Amino acid sequence: MGTRLSPHRFQVLGLLVWALIADTPYHLYPAYGWVMFVAVFLWLVTIVFFILYLFQLHMKLHMVPWPLVLMIFNVGATVLYITAFITCSAVVDLTSLKGTRPYNQRAAASFFACLVMIAYGASAFFSFQAWRGVGSNAATSQMAGGYA
Repeated sequence: MGTRLSPHRFQVLGLLVWALIADTPYHLYPAYGWVMFVAVFLWLVTIVFFILYLFQLHMKLHMVPWPLVLMIFNVGATVLYITAFITCSAVVDLTSLKGTRPYNQRAAASFFACLVMIAYGASAFFSFQAWRGVGSNAATSQMAGGYA
């Protein structure tokens, strides 16, 4: 996908976030609705990007500036996961008793949301480098049509 981090890692970690929250009575607390929205939405969009790149459909859409699209997506996903991580972490103590199964699941979801946030942040950094063309020279950039 133009980055050094593969999207299937996001899929597994993102799946853990929303699966852990979904197994608790999250619908009673609006904060977890936001966490679920972020986790499921970004999980689905990441799957779409993964399929586009897996079947090399991005090569058929020459008019789309893929490095820029991926950079914007990764930055947006990072920001959304920052809010989801903070939200999930802040309400764990308020919504469940320590030592109970929902508490442990929500705490684990907070941990995995932090990992996903870091992964998207690192991917945003690498996407920015790919968009800027760091590590390539003018000849490489010209041969690759500006998308080296």
